[in-house]
Amino acid sequence: MTKCSHTATGATARRRLRLVGLVALPVLVFSTACGGDGDGDGGGAKDAGVASVPEESGAQDQGKGEDESKEKGEADGKGAGKSAFYDAQLEYVQCMRSKAGLKDYPDPLLSGYLDWPKIDELVDPDGSGEEYKGGKDGVCAPELRAAMNLEPERDAQKDYESMLAHATCMRENGMTKFANPTMSGGNVMPGGEPNPTDPSMDRRSPAYKAAREACKDKLLEGLDGMQ
Repeated sequence: MTKCSHTATGATARRRLRLVGLVALPVLVFSTACGGDGDGDGGGAKDAGVASVPEESGAQDQGKGEDESKEKGEADGKGAGKSAFYDAQLEYVQCMRSKAGLKDYPDPLLSGYLDWPKIDELVDPDGSGEEYKGGKDGVCAPELRAAMNLEPERDAQKDYESMLAHATCMRENGMTKFANPTMSGGNVMPGGEPNPTDPSMDRRSPAYKAAREACKDKLLEGLDGMQ
């Protein structure tokens, strides 16, 4: 089975940097060729977990082989399981607390994804988005990249449908300028702020927060913060 990789343009960090309101951040895209069931687990680790067992092996040996192969798959790069992804994100969080000086930087969710709503509360509105980009001068950028490289592959079509439903919900809840995601050339680009260089929506306003709360269930796990 051929696996695909997620791509990003505009900056060296591959994924999961904030797009809205941060000029220096990359445009995030997802390949629709990726497999997976849309829940963020992806197909990489599962495919790597198929064992090849000699015919004479019994059921017990076969089960053991499958377990060992699954563990190996979860330790392999982009097809890593949630455990490796979570551990890498935790290292990033610990770096942000110590080296970047953000002692209240929140733990990752059990899925391994960062807790974006809580991170938002730590962002300096007059800053350059260092809280999203690995701290001042990218002090934690290596840890951030390591975590990105271990993120399980996703189903891009389902991600697009989820972000589209979220954008529609945001507009229905008063954020009339909230743009749809786009699909082009097999890639998905998040919606949200139509002009990040000149934001038209105040993400810290009560109205925006209320809309976000009302629409949060529209986003699949791991997409919070993408738009």
